[in-house]
Amino acid sequence: MRQAILILLLLSVCQAEALQVVEFCPDPWLSRDRDEYLVLEGHGLLDGFVISDGEGGFRFPSGTRIQGRLVVAREGESYFITHGNLPDFEWEDSGPRVPDVVRSGRFQMANTADELRIHSGGILLQSVEWPGTVEARQGQIHYFVGGDWDPRVLMLGQSRLDPATFTGVSGTAFVSPDCSREVFLTAVDRAESEILVGVYEFTSVALAGSLAEAKERGVDVRILLEGGPVGGISGEEKTVIARLSDAGIPICLMGTTEEVHSPYRFMHAKYMVIDRKEVLLTSENFKESGFPYQGTRGNRGWGVALSHPEIAGYFAGVFSLDTAGGWTTRGEGYYGDEEDASGVPYTSEFVPLSFDNATVTVAMAPDSSDLLPVYLESASRSLDIEAAYITNESPGVLNPMLSAAINASRRGIQVRILLDSYYYNVEGPEDNDEMVSIINGIARSEGIPVKARLADLSPGNPEKIHNKGAIVDEEKVLISSINWNRNSPTFNREAAVILEHPEVGRYYTSIFEEDWKNAERSIRGPETDPWKIIALLVVVTALLFLFLRKRKGE
Repeated sequence: MRQAILILLLLSVCQAEALQVVEFCPDPWLSRDRDEYLVLEGHGLLDGFVISDGEGGFRFPSGTRIQGRLVVAREGESYFITHGNLPDFEWEDSGPRVPDVVRSGRFQMANTADELRIHSGGILLQSVEWPGTVEARQGQIHYFVGGDWDPRVLMLGQSRLDPATFTGVSGTAFVSPDCSREVFLTAVDRAESEILVGVYEFTSVALAGSLAEAKERGVDVRILLEGGPVGGISGEEKTVIARLSDAGIPICLMGTTEEVHSPYRFMHAKYMVIDRKEVLLTSENFKESGFPYQGTRGNRGWGVALSHPEIAGYFAGVFSLDTAGGWTTRGEGYYGDEEDASGVPYTSEFVPLSFDNATVTVAMAPDSSDLLPVYLESASRSLDIEAAYITNESPGVLNPMLSAAINASRRGIQVRILLDSYYYNVEGPEDNDEMVSIINGIARSEGIPVKARLADLSPGNPEKIHNKGAIVDEEKVLISSINWNRNSPTFNREAAVILEHPEVGRYYTSIFEEDWKNAERSIRGPETDPWKIIALLVVVTALLFLFLRKRKGE
């Protein structure tokens, strides 16, 4: 009997030694940090354990056991406001619904500099400090994963989705402005039961009308929009919201409310889920410039419609997560301005491409956006990048995705980078024209095969480059809403796929080649018929001869 008791005691001690802090948020959004919390993980009896910040601390009521995870918050009721559920314990009494720990001294996690320690029997089991072990930021949660602290910036309310790879995927590749509208409308027409839309901006009355028609035939349509886009919700988008609302379609706006802070700086993804079977993903907002009438001018953007129930389920899950929190409000609009469709003629060159048996990796930002630099650096033959813009982290510190592209070039990989030249991307002192100079300067100084150009937006070409895409080895294509700056992959809700398929790779490569060649012609200047040059020289020579003859006669 004594031996059995001794064994149980030894097991309890061993399990207790595994206790560790695996998650904490010292600087949440509520005033006075009332909802700050930490999460412990382990198994066994908690008698004898003390959690401290070097000034004060707490222990658990005698006999408390942990089986897995245990949440301790400063105020349980405040934690409930932020998270929608109660913690297991609280260290400041906020009401009878949450039991209190036994506190000694003043325990409170400071925002900018503090520490957490776990002691048992005078032995330090774990210590984490900030700054140092982790870096402090308001709203950020720190996670202990795989024996180390996750270096990503992950905020309160954000998902932590792993990238997922799917095989045997069929679908349709498309490009704006050439053929994006027809793919969008065809996808909506196919819907039988449900359409879920997540998009940054929605201003096209025509696209809204197609969704209203789907609703009228019995399709359940739900829409999530960014509630605070740059410049605010436009009058054109207010009109679209009114049109959709009148059709009975609920509109959720993501943004900070009185009680809950938005988990993302912007809801910047652009996707549509059809019947949990198909996903349309694009670099373009649901605007006339992103989905213009065929034969009219618009943005250069890439998109794909993927037919695969598991991918559709993945995106439906993202939609559910992003609409479930207290950070969404119901959208309200009014009829007013309507977005004008482009009336500028454009010769469409590219038609949609159907494909089968592709491999697709889904990456969401900020959850798994760190996958993108790895993808770019994986190039073994070529890397082509077409993006609205690229901004560096700080002077002298390259954007991580640009750095990955430069590193690929340092291995001898041919890298081409095409950036937008629309006025607002070249008129500042540090934007695309300067970035092109920086990239080409690196190429010259290091003798590496990387080239950068500004797109030619003259009549007959796309209106501007709004793309965020890249092609690796003419076989793997990044289709994405993620801009090449710090904010987009770090703080926004974004969506991207890496599509592996030789034919699809060649399709987008042919589109890139066209844009790249146009940019080259723009650099060289307009091509001139050599016979016209000869004729001009003959005329000039004749006029000169007549002039000299006249002077001689005088």
